[in-house]
Amino acid sequence: MMKPFLIFIFLSAAFAVTAQNYNVSAIPDSLKENANAVKRMEEFHVIIKSLDKVIVKHRYAITILNEKGDEYAEYSNNYSSLEGLSDISGNLYDASGKKIQSVKKKDISDVSIADGESLMLDDRIKRHNFYNRQYPYTVEYEDEQQAKGTYFLQSWHPVEGDEFSVEQSRYIIEVPAGYKLRYKQLNTSQQPVISQNSYAWELKNFKAIQYERYRPSFNSIAPSVYVGADDFSFGGYTGNMSTWLDFGKFNVTLNKGRDVLPDNIKQEVHKLVDGIPGKEEKVKILYEYLQKNTRYIGIQLGIGGWQPFDAKYVATNKYGDCKALSNYMVSLLKEAGIKANYVLISAGTGYRKLQEDFPASYFNHIITCVPNGKDSIWLECTSQTKSAGFMGSFTGDRKALLIDDDGGHVVSTPFYTAEDNLQSRIINAVIDADGNLAADVNTHCTGSQQELQHSLMHEATKEERDKYLNNALNLPTYQVTRSDYKETKGRIPVVDEYLHVVAPNYVTVSGKRMFIEPNLFNKTRLKLSPDEQRKFPIEFSSSYKDVDTIHIVLPTGYNIEALPKDVSVNNDFGQYSIRFKITDNNIDVIRTMISNRSFFQADRYSELVKYFDTLYKADHSRIVFVKKES
Repeated sequence: MMKPFLIFIFLSAAFAVTAQNYNVSAIPDSLKENANAVKRMEEFHVIIKSLDKVIVKHRYAITILNEKGDEYAEYSNNYSSLEGLSDISGNLYDASGKKIQSVKKKDISDVSIADGESLMLDDRIKRHNFYNRQYPYTVEYEDEQQAKGTYFLQSWHPVEGDEFSVEQSRYIIEVPAGYKLRYKQLNTSQQPVISQNSYAWELKNFKAIQYERYRPSFNSIAPSVYVGADDFSFGGYTGNMSTWLDFGKFNVTLNKGRDVLPDNIKQEVHKLVDGIPGKEEKVKILYEYLQKNTRYIGIQLGIGGWQPFDAKYVATNKYGDCKALSNYMVSLLKEAGIKANYVLISAGTGYRKLQEDFPASYFNHIITCVPNGKDSIWLECTSQTKSAGFMGSFTGDRKALLIDDDGGHVVSTPFYTAEDNLQSRIINAVIDADGNLAADVNTHCTGSQQELQHSLMHEATKEERDKYLNNALNLPTYQVTRSDYKETKGRIPVVDEYLHVVAPNYVTVSGKRMFIEPNLFNKTRLKLSPDEQRKFPIEFSSSYKDVDTIHIVLPTGYNIEALPKDVSVNNDFGQYSIRFKITDNNIDVIRTMISNRSFFQADRYSELVKYFDTLYKADHSRIVFVKKES
């Protein structure tokens, strides 16, 4: 059996060009197993010519085994005024390895990277796809990039996703004499072969990673290498990133002199907050002023992709990107006598985690922090609707880099507990003699559990909201005939949602019997396979609490025949309980579910299977009623 391993090669052999055999029969069976695509070869060559010039040569071939692998068949690469792209070529091969088509220049699309929210950006993208659907097939591409600086150095991620095998991938970095290169390897203990002016890695015969439910993020299990410079040049600026403090100094330089407000805005600030007691109330007032008087628009031109437009520009034009708006917020607070900081962060899901022992540019977003002891106030300046002080799932619970006068400092954004992320639902329902259900559903959502409702309130049209609501509930057939929302701002924001739901034939009526699943909406849908051979640890990445209180009125004339037992579970995976009570023609159910962020070794998978099996059975329990004899 072939085993995945990393081996290291000398640069003298790095770019030897030999005829490639792309016959699919040459792929070892172990690499085809559980794979949708196989990387046949890759040569990733980074050449650092100087602080302000880097050449990246990339050549690769991927065999697509089935329809699910088509996502890896498209060529795609970015370029801008700071990074050129040239010498694009490519070929298509059939299953036998015979070349059947080559890239034609006219078939390479070249478009702006439009995100729908940017006013100006010079980033563009070139794409090509053979659109072949005769499986299996192989695509081969080659290009060259020219970067005007060493702020970003290409990292190596040879395994591109789940169900993706690697036959061979090679990564080489050439550096000038005396140049100090830093590197960090993840998910491998191997060290590179270092020659006089080069570093080299190679991955061979890496079998496909299969997706597992509740697995740690892909980036935390796949082999990769990150590289970084000490001294660097970027967009006409120079800096050093050997430490986070030095990295932050570069941003201090970029932002210097950009916090000057126009006189009329200064006067507005004092009119708003002078005489207001308390820092937090002043911050809230000025944050809401920002929200009402500006909007987010991306501006990504050259160094402007990393350097904010100054405060005067934002004040005059009433818009800015995350950098400009955060810088503007810091400027407003400074005028009010409140110290605030510009903060670099990796936002969103699947983000690159900041490595405290390896300074580099991991970031894709900027926010603002108002230091306040252990109770700092965090501000998302691109949102016109978010509560002051709330980060949520987009930027919460992660490391970030706070920029102060002396440089950069690694900080943690707020972590939200299960109690913070609460969903408390009260349902009053009536079932008629034909089994039709009508329910008033009042849901109190806080923290991250109100983010969806917040989005439905502020970002969706009525048509979009109705479409979502009529597809979101765990019922076979239903209609939401009314929806209302009320929002309460705060560090832990709250949204109260009211829905009126009608569900024809919700209850099964068979002869004299009526079968009811009384847990109407919040049911565990997940059942894990007991036969799965777990490979990776188990990770619950967030914390939340659900409480459902359900009251159902039945038609008269029925007696209880079968009532499910109450269930209570309290273990390392979570806390769960469900209780049933019947009084005359009334059903009362109370369901509670608490899950905390946690991490378990793979050998506890069988326990996890039993845990979810218990929840599934309890949530889908049925009560049986029988009609009274006349």
